[in-house]
Amino acid sequence: MSHPAWPHATLDPAAHRPVPFRQFVLKVHGRCNLDCSYCYVYRSPDASWRERPARADATVMRRAAARVAEHVTRHRLTAIRVELHGGEPLLTGPDAVIAYAREIRDAVPAGCEVTATVQTNGTLLTRAALDRVAAAGIRVGLSLDGGRAAHNARRTDHAGRPAWPAARHAARLLAARPRTYAGILCTIDLAADPVDVYESLLGLGPPGVDFLLPHGNWAAPPPGIAAEERPGRHRPRPTPYGDWLATLFDAWWDAGRLRTRVRLFREIAALLLGLPSTAEAVGLSPLAAVVVDTDGAIEQVDSLKSAYAGAPATGLDVFRHGFDEALRHPGVAARQLGLEGRSEECRACPVVRVCGGGNYVHRYAPGSGFLHPSVYCADLERLIRHIADRLSAAAAASDAPSRLF
Repeated sequence: MSHPAWPHATLDPAAHRPVPFRQFVLKVHGRCNLDCSYCYVYRSPDASWRERPARADATVMRRAAARVAEHVTRHRLTAIRVELHGGEPLLTGPDAVIAYAREIRDAVPAGCEVTATVQTNGTLLTRAALDRVAAAGIRVGLSLDGGRAAHNARRTDHAGRPAWPAARHAARLLAARPRTYAGILCTIDLAADPVDVYESLLGLGPPGVDFLLPHGNWAAPPPGIAAEERPGRHRPRPTPYGDWLATLFDAWWDAGRLRTRVRLFREIAALLLGLPSTAEAVGLSPLAAVVVDTDGAIEQVDSLKSAYAGAPATGLDVFRHGFDEALRHPGVAARQLGLEGRSEECRACPVVRVCGGGNYVHRYAPGSGFLHPSVYCADLERLIRHIADRLSAAAAASDAPSRLF
């Protein structure tokens, strides 16, 4: 396995003060019943999922739970998040999801609060399954690209059949269970009208929506962004994603009341107001998330699969290693360095404390690695400056806090 120079060859992990993990992404199932055209797991340069068991067995669950409990105890954590993922975590029903969450809750000290969420494509979420998951105290997040069939054309099964009818049924079930509904993850499609996407999602009653930029990098730019000869803070440059999100922000903001939470907008607004970030997409806060795959391997976040083969790997597993060892991995340390972990171009940028250089994986360039501005650099600055202008106008009218929160 060949890793790029930064951070793997040039960063000394011992030079940083590690921040303990507080988010544990646990792979319940390593396969998926859908074949989404933009999937960063099954259509990425990394195909390690083929070599792993289809699902986590009871032994992996117990060892992962013991390692989580060890980490919680060592760092005296009072709250953690457990994200039950796949693939599609409900591929064999809710039993494994419930069992994994139970293992974690039984293992951690009594004083630690565990918030458990399962992230699903919704196609297998029946009323009976939802009842059982809800009774187990697990919230449910839904992955959709909008609230209409046309928005979800890229989300089909392996036979090319649309996922939308079953996913719509799941959204309706969740809308009737607001205490269990964690929200919607929506990957941006430039071909879709942003206001239409937003309004259609509101019709599904989510408590919040997280709009995600498609994963791309300097070697493989996302749709709509032209390739450059070298990574950097290129100006002038078209900003199709910044324009799309700015239009969406105006629809969200101009409603005059909070119809749903849009995480990216709230994160940027909070950063502009001097608050810390809580998401990896923006800001300089250290990443505190780690993955346990179906075979017990301790991995970095899955989005790295879109960079190159083996990018998420740490060489560690829950049978032989604790999570503190993962904190000393160069790839983990690099994401906890704050401003020091950004490129010279980013450190000199006037909006760096808000954009944070963008999502780590979007900074990748072959050979040199991740010490670059995001391939979405211009788009992020466009959106941040737009939100800053709207906040300034609202502050003059003294209504910014009520609109945001």
